[in-house]
Amino acid sequence: MSSGHREADPVADTVGYQLKRAQHGLRLAIDAALRPIQLTTPQYAVLDALGQAAGLSGAELARRAFVTPQTMNAIVMALEREGLVARQPHATHGRVLQAYLTDIGEQRLRAARQAVFDIQEDMLAGLGTVERTRLTALLGRCADRLEARADAGGRRAVPRA
Repeated sequence: MSSGHREADPVADTVGYQLKRAQHGLRLAIDAALRPIQLTTPQYAVLDALGQAAGLSGAELARRAFVTPQTMNAIVMALEREGLVARQPHATHGRVLQAYLTDIGEQRLRAARQAVFDIQEDMLAGLGTVERTRLTALLGRCADRLEARADAGGRRAVPRA
């Protein structure tokens, strides 16, 4: 088929497929950009969350990074060993450990944020401001519906709009 015509692909033409394709490409690009900074994508997610809200617990970090508490504990322990994060017992809930960025963690986060920002800008380069805003809003609505469905035990939670 050298005419440039593309046959319809019922799977590739779905929103879900294109969303997964974009997510996969984004993850690969972020992984590659973070490698020289000596971070993984999940580690970056932790540093970024702590950069936005210091003192988060492991459970809070796990929710923000979309991983299990057990996985988050391993991630935070690795960051702690590298001197990027320090943990302290919560003032009133002694069993809860709160995580904080160290100075080295803050430096690494600044470099990582710039790398991730550059990738996102490249990904969105063909979209104008209005399109970017609309895409973000539409993806947010899709995520909200899927979260509501999960909260409803996998059934459609609300009528279609």
